Amino acid sequence: MIKERLAELVAEASDHAVTAEEALKSGLPLTALGLTSIGQMRLVDAIEGEFGVEVDLTEQGLELLDDLDRLAAFVSAR
Repeated sequence: MIKERLAELVAEASDHAVTAEEALKSGLPLTALGLTSIGQMRLVDAIEGEFGVEVDLTEQGLELLDDLDRLAAFVSAR
């Protein structure tokens, strides 16, 4: 359920340039699908607001935002 909700948040954060279905089914990084740096910041805000977890904006934290599976694991572990 978390992964699906994160995919919806990706779609919202990208103004639907990346659909939730694309985020779920594609093996490509989210940035390769069209998630921009502005979209990443919107996604961070959405994740922090909805799940109450802090996403570190270091290189490692930004890498999480490019991989839906890793991002879901991160959120689930918090």
